[in-house]
Amino acid sequence: MKIFLDTANLEQIKEAASWGLLDGVTTNPTLVSKENMKFEDLIKKICSVVPGPVSVECVSTKAKDLIEEGRGLAKLADNVAVKIPICVEGLKATKVLSGEGIKINTTLIFSSNQALLAAKAGTAFVSPFIGRLDDISHEGMNLVDEIVAIFNNYGFETEIIVASIRHPLHVVEAALTGADIATIPFSVLDKMVKHPLTDIGMEKFLKDWSKVKR
Repeated sequence: MKIFLDTANLEQIKEAASWGLLDGVTTNPTLVSKENMKFEDLIKKICSVVPGPVSVECVSTKAKDLIEEGRGLAKLADNVAVKIPICVEGLKATKVLSGEGIKINTTLIFSSNQALLAAKAGTAFVSPFIGRLDDISHEGMNLVDEIVAIFNNYGFETEIIVASIRHPLHVVEAALTGADIATIPFSVLDKMVKHPLTDIGMEKFLKDWSKVKR
């Protein structure tokens, strides 16, 4: 499973990249608004650090405007993937932009029907938001199970990005379902590395090493 970082913070991205496991980045207007940098400059810097796709979200609502905006975002760097929310106008724009070779990440997916339609329209990625479903007492990972099964049934090449991840268990569950990608906040990625038994083991080994004659 590929690991994307869900952030627009350049320092977090550089740190994760130094671990040797960063496959891509997803951003959104909320994440970008937290960074004190001009939008285009920030995206270009992120794209220069990240080897894989960097998702950048459109904020238009009409197909014509989404197409124009998407083309502009795609010109920022070769590895930009244009994020478009699932809706009728978004599907129209996805059909056109994907036909031009621009990678689309269809976002705000909350049903398998939405994922199926996006895949039919030619999107490169679908992003089911599992944490937000959990928040309203739905089992978010069940949606990922459904999408994986549907895409496998028909050989869709669209990749599934499990989004709105809240804790490390979500990552494990995403991997067990066979999702292609998990996009993870840096705080969750950091927790994935740690285990109390690892800390105890390291402390014991270091303590014992101090007793070794050298």
